[in-house]
Amino acid sequence: MRLVSRNTSALHGSVRLPGDKSISHRAAILAATADGRSRIDGFLRAGVTQVMLDSLAAAGVEWSWEKETLVVEGNGRSGFQTGPQPLYCGNSATTFRLLSGMLAGRPEWRSDAAGGEFILDGSDQLRRRPMLRVIEPLRAMGAVIRSMQQPDCPPLGITPSEISGIEYSMPVASAQVKSAILLAGLAASGSTLVQEPSPSRDHTERLLRALGVRLDEAPCRVRVFPIGRPLPPLEIRIAGDFSSAAFPLVAALIVPGSEIILRDVGLNPRRTGLLAVLRRMGADVAEIDRSETAGEPRGDLRVRAGPLSSTVVEGTEVVDMIDEFPVFAVAAIRAEGITIIQNAAELRNKESDRISMLAAELRKIGVAVEETPDGFSIEGPVEIRGGSVNSHGDHRLAMAMAVAGLVSKTPLEIEGAECVSESFPNFASLMNSLGAQMA
Repeated sequence: MRLVSRNTSALHGSVRLPGDKSISHRAAILAATADGRSRIDGFLRAGVTQVMLDSLAAAGVEWSWEKETLVVEGNGRSGFQTGPQPLYCGNSATTFRLLSGMLAGRPEWRSDAAGGEFILDGSDQLRRRPMLRVIEPLRAMGAVIRSMQQPDCPPLGITPSEISGIEYSMPVASAQVKSAILLAGLAASGSTLVQEPSPSRDHTERLLRALGVRLDEAPCRVRVFPIGRPLPPLEIRIAGDFSSAAFPLVAALIVPGSEIILRDVGLNPRRTGLLAVLRRMGADVAEIDRSETAGEPRGDLRVRAGPLSSTVVEGTEVVDMIDEFPVFAVAAIRAEGITIIQNAAELRNKESDRISMLAAELRKIGVAVEETPDGFSIEGPVEIRGGSVNSHGDHRLAMAMAVAGLVSKTPLEIEGAECVSESFPNFASLMNSLGAQMA
């Protein structure tokens, strides 16, 4: 599929974003293991979360839709069920890692079907992503995990078994790995401590606290205690995904004369690193009507176009905006001076090698990018010349290039744009409702 983005005049209006992807994943898997019916309003309906729901269904969990509310019948008493089909995670590493943690320590879920083993598999793209960072701590807890083809890559076989709590220091901050360990820790004997080199997203901790799970927390460390009972059902309204909001936000900053309002966006401080950096560059973004639900801050964002100055992004800021670097690069294109990103080697382990792929596609439209092992630099402002770029199957790269097309002298064609439906199915129509020209 090809998406064409054209130069546009000012963007105006207000929109609501799709529900937060990270919270949707976590809410679904916790609801599946709860005792009773959970209702999740604002759940993200996209390819990346659909594979989570399909995997839960394959494990015997019933769910349905009531308009925009996901209703999950928790299997807290009976647990997940092994069957002849693998739990297929598509391109979703989040689904794979969270399921790995949840399945590892529950021997009562083991049945005669498939030898009591759950098979977790995914797309060809996911099969190329090593899972050692989550396998290693789970095995240290006593989890029985079998590599079926390439070592430490999907597909993996997981046999629910008795596990013990551990104290684990993560070599790299990762919310997904941390969450997998915490989910396993709910069923371990003894408490489980996870320490990180820098803070990562804390959606799992916030949801667990809201469900009454005992956690001891300090900066860069969290200890979870086993619960010995099913979780209570969830009643939650999920705010809009800040990572999705980043695309219209940057678009409104760089398209002259724009002013938009993004309604009910999640404002978790571990997610809004992009906002802090853009404000340092001079971005006019105001927070309106802040509130909190299930421990998660939320609010409206008013965004106005204006000049941007270059900056340096490094250290802990990188973790707090790890998913936003493709669209941040578009903001850097329009900023005055040299913007430098460093300490971001983790970008090479995303859906694609985001550093090399992003640099390659930006060069096609006239942007001088200097690539480094752990980041890149861009000197702006640059006039984008249009042409044709490729998403390389990376949804965030595709949407970032579509935003760049809004200030391009000639139309910008994004090949492989079907991957956008993985996280933001109505991206083009939402942008067009603000005045963009995408088709």
